[in-house]
Amino acid sequence: MLVVGLTGGIGSGKSAASAQFELLGRPIIDADIVAREVVEPGEAALKKIVEQFGPQMLSENGKLDRASLRETVFSDSKSREWLEQLLHPIIRNRIMEKIESYQGSAPFAILASPLLLETDQHKMVDHIIVVDVPESLQIKRVISRDKNNKEQVQRIMEAQLSRQNRLELADTIIDNSSDLENLENQIKLLDIKLRELAVNEYRT
Repeated sequence: MLVVGLTGGIGSGKSAASAQFELLGRPIIDADIVAREVVEPGEAALKKIVEQFGPQMLSENGKLDRASLRETVFSDSKSREWLEQLLHPIIRNRIMEKIESYQGSAPFAILASPLLLETDQHKMVDHIIVVDVPESLQIKRVISRDKNNKEQVQRIMEAQLSRQNRLELADTIIDNSSDLENLENQIKLLDIKLRELAVNEYRT
């Protein structure tokens, strides 16, 4: 089975692109969802996060307070490195389990991950798609969506791979600076290409 990595900087529209593949019936493994699963109450990773950063990392219902964690790790590089060393191997193992579950049932599966290229997750895929928009549009979209201020968005962007480096590593680039219809058309054409690639080179 062909494993296709789908990534993009924050605010690029990676989730919208992933949703289009899902509408076409393609299996989606969302690394963001996996990342949330591994820090649910009762998970060992959540306990270690609280031990490291304190009980303020928990909300009243005992779940991870993501806003507090985000503020902590994006304002201190050592804290971010600690968190990445904890979570990335756990997330990778969960993703591998999900990929294995689709073997033999689909020509290709999508691994949608904002950190595909920043972590070793790119080693798990056969083809890399980068959803791309200008950085000014990234900032505008994230401020509108998440109500973050410009400085917070820029810190997150700085923690990710640069736009230029992402584009250099891409096998396919999707330009998402236009509207949803344009994105849908690009995904439909790319879906045909990926199915052909899977049939020719990665038979299930």
